[in-house]
Amino acid sequence: MTPDQLRAALRGVPEPDWLDEALRRVAADPATIDRFFPAAGRRCGRAPLPGAPGWSADEAARALLLTALPTDHATHAETRYRQGDAAEKRAVLKALPLLPVGAAGTPLLHDAIRTNDTRLLAAALGPYARHLDPPAWRQAVLKCVFTGVPLAVVHDLDARADGELAAMLASLAAERQAAGRAVPADATDLLTRLRDIQEA
Repeated sequence: MTPDQLRAALRGVPEPDWLDEALRRVAADPATIDRFFPAAGRRCGRAPLPGAPGWSADEAARALLLTALPTDHATHAETRYRQGDAAEKRAVLKALPLLPVGAAGTPLLHDAIRTNDTRLLAAALGPYARHLDPPAWRQAVLKCVFTGVPLAVVHDLDARADGELAAMLASLAAERQAAGRAVPADATDLLTRLRDIQEA
């Protein structure tokens, strides 16, 4: 999603005038994001956005607030993540691909992947996960399988999946089958695709 697409999807929020004013204020005075960012859930709601699949209204509003900042996007994103609740952390993770921060936000991904919050894990594996090095990315995908996070949330999964991930998945599948535990269908499907590619 682009900022313009998120803005269009947010036209129907409960208080669109509040969001417009918040964006203007943050652009003029970055320090005001400390006040507006936490308030986005209360003022814009937390419902899913029909025009922005995978986004809720508060996440989209918070992402726009971060994009409205004139400078220091990486610093503000880290501050909002470190000081925020789970919903605010998810918004920061989803906003990272929209911000001019390069790879500076990668430590936030590592933090999210280490948590036991599956919603943070899912948010960390969006488009910005391209900045994760292959070993960290593979471990994150494997954690999705362990914790039941659908692999559909992993951006560019088929493009990045490789023989090493296939070996890791095969090992996990063997362990689970030996213990009489089911392997998630999406993990089995991915393993099958990877084996087909290797055999082709």
